[in-house]
Amino acid sequence: MTSAAAGLDSGGETAMLALQREALEALEPAQRLQWAREQFGSGFAMTTSFGIQSSVLLHMLAGLPGSESVPVIWVDTGYLLPETYRYAKTLCDRLGLQPVVVQSSLSPARMEALHGRLWETGSDSDLDLYLRLRKVEPLESALDRLAVRCWGSGVRSGQTDLRSTMTVLDPIRGRLSLRPLLHWTNKDVFYYMQEHELPQHPLFDQGFSTVGDWHSSAPDGVDSEGRSTRFGGQRQECGIHVPGVMGDGI
Repeated sequence: MTSAAAGLDSGGETAMLALQREALEALEPAQRLQWAREQFGSGFAMTTSFGIQSSVLLHMLAGLPGSESVPVIWVDTGYLLPETYRYAKTLCDRLGLQPVVVQSSLSPARMEALHGRLWETGSDSDLDLYLRLRKVEPLESALDRLAVRCWGSGVRSGQTDLRSTMTVLDPIRGRLSLRPLLHWTNKDVFYYMQEHELPQHPLFDQGFSTVGDWHSSAPDGVDSEGRSTRFGGQRQECGIHVPGVMGDGI
């Protein structure tokens, strides 16, 4: 556990976190990013999936003075869609990004040899293991290595039931998680991208409103949309933004 969120159960730390949340609620998303940079310095990092709506927060970060010093962590599961890899290159070229690409120490082929195709068994425990191996553990390893105390993401409250309960700044797995876009809507994101002429993920025009691994992503349908299309409706969260559900230390 890093020092940033250590002791958050104490009265003093809880009160300070409440004051920080109150101050952040009054700020615009880009100002929240700037606050985190000033508050945590080299202990602040961003995460990205290079998904359908990832360009907004990355564009905001790129517009801040000294943003090149903020690590942008990309968890590459080894199962991302080809369009996502190409989109990542497009955005990186446009915004001048050099993401920190992190992967599991267990290759996809080795994982499948040892555990099978965990995402297709229908078992919750198998899916938990898949998400831990391919997403959560690689991210936590990178955050530890970079001594990150606070990390920002593009989580928004309208995406899932769990995310509707989140605040702009929450402790998670021994660190603080900043959500600059928490209260933005899909329309807010769309209009921002239009205003700044940001490139759209290639799969957006094919009906995808969210995209992850090739085996667990689907376009919106009659009975499902948004993150309910992920993992065949079995799971909306990949574990990265869920505290305390992925095993000890995760």
